[in-house]
Amino acid sequence: MSKSVKYFWSYGLNEVCDKFVTKMKEIQEEAKAALGTVQEEMKKYADRKREDVDEYKVGDLVMLSTKDLKYQMVRRRTEKLTERFVGPYRIKKIVSSNAVELELPSTIKIHSVVNVSRIRRYVEQVKGQRKEQPAPVVIEGEEEWEVERILNKQRIRGKDKYLVQ
Repeated sequence: MSKSVKYFWSYGLNEVCDKFVTKMKEIQEEAKAALGTVQEEMKKYADRKREDVDEYKVGDLVMLSTKDLKYQMVRRRTEKLTERFVGPYRIKKIVSSNAVELELPSTIKIHSVVNVSRIRRYVEQVKGQRKEQPAPVVIEGEEEWEVERILNKQRIRGKDKYLVQ
């Protein structure tokens, strides 16, 4: 090996490597700063749509969204006239901060653990605002209701519909 190659190898290459390493560190720091700035900006815009999550306790009454119950609401005439929330249902267990287990009736065929985005806290109705359905009387295995009087009769699609009290 010649003397100049030994010199370059021992002194010159070391200098070139140091310059390269410092330049790469500067580029990396600039990239980290740019990513940090963009990340903060994205977080700011994403947080505008976020809401604080309600804290639920075992035993609270909640309403369940019908958004995922479409196939169970097939007997309804139109989707736009169906209720947006059904219930109230009692919270049986808090699974995590994002999920709760509900006491659902057997007629609703979904898993009882639901995300908190699908429930709303139940607000008691004002008396007289909502008509309470009387409990049916079971006679020979069939549900029947006692009628005080017939208020109105209407023919819809060839079938008689009665408004009763």
